Amino acid sequence: MMVPVMSLRSAAACLAICLLTACHVSVRTASAAESSSGICAEGIPELFKRVSPAVVMITGQSINPYRLQGRVTRVLGSGFLIDANGLVLTNSHVVYGLQSLTVTMDDGSIVAAKLVGADPIFDLAVIQIPKPRGATLPTVKLGDSDRLRPGEEVIAIGNPLGLDQTVTRGIISGINRILPETPLSLTEPLIQTDTAINPGNSGGPLLNRCGEVIGINTAIVAEAQSIGFSVPINLAKSVLPSLLKDGRVIRPWIGFHGQLIGPELRKLLQVPLVDGLLVEVVEPGSPADKAGIRGGVMELSIGGSSFLLGGDIVVTLNGAPMNEPEKLTGIMRGLKVGSRLKLRLFREGKYLDLEYNLPERPLLPGDLPEVGTLLPAVPPQGRSDMSRRLHR
Repeated sequence: MMVPVMSLRSAAACLAICLLTACHVSVRTASAAESSSGICAEGIPELFKRVSPAVVMITGQSINPYRLQGRVTRVLGSGFLIDANGLVLTNSHVVYGLQSLTVTMDDGSIVAAKLVGADPIFDLAVIQIPKPRGATLPTVKLGDSDRLRPGEEVIAIGNPLGLDQTVTRGIISGINRILPETPLSLTEPLIQTDTAINPGNSGGPLLNRCGEVIGINTAIVAEAQSIGFSVPINLAKSVLPSLLKDGRVIRPWIGFHGQLIGPELRKLLQVPLVDGLLVEVVEPGSPADKAGIRGGVMELSIGGSSFLLGGDIVVTLNGAPMNEPEKLTGIMRGLKVGSRLKLRLFREGKYLDLEYNLPERPLLPGDLPEVGTLLPAVPPQGRSDMSRRLHR
């Protein structure tokens, strides 16, 4: 009975990604044909020498005006140059919300930086450093994360605990990792690796043996060993134009999320339900809240999975049945700010039709790391950048 529940949960997580992104990126199964760029014979020392000049150390600080003690927060992280004009790709949690940013280059020089765009949901950000006169900034090539295979060898370059230009090696442990029991903002397809990643590595590149960036190191499981996660570079490439143009990723605000219900779960619960998306949470002030959609009120745990029962069940979305998430991809791609969303709900044994316009999704409290998720390790420069502690 456990397998159907977990498969439904995975499908719901995939749908949650679509709800957040309007399917800017689709979750793909990696091809087993070849690695991102075939077989590269370059040794790790040579690869490090070639790529490391494009990897930088990022430091910054923010001041909380509402606190008398501990009001200054210092951040340490990594990033890498993707453009010869000084664009640096990193994690949002390294640079977002800071009053000052500085970048230390490979040669030890320190320059001021400014935030160009950030997306806390996917934990991606772009900062800008000045282009040096009479010199060319080194850059790193972006690879293809969709073609990764578990077992491929990878390396990470970064600044763990302020130890600049540190290189570690490992393998791809898994792909398309959608972690259970994490906030909705973290339901993104991540790369799992056993490459040593520590506080200070966040925002640094995960590279294949060809020296191409295939991921941005973003988080670790604090209670585990050799379990780290990286944001796939293809996801970063898909939102990079929005970060550069608008300074953020513009998403339609649907305003609710939940889990899919299918025949297996209905049989297990033995309650009068229909196939569809069980609405568990309605975001306060959202268009779904204003339209009167109801969320769950009673928690039920089955085989380690939690469900909030008592809410509406979305049967169709713009005419598409919700029990076939793979067919919803095209519809979700079409949802834009200002689009009209038409829903058929099942509530208390009756069907109900609702529709509303989709405004732009604002930054919500759950999109940012909570205070309780900060890792306790504090390097000499201040707070660790690895500000998200993932729980399974």
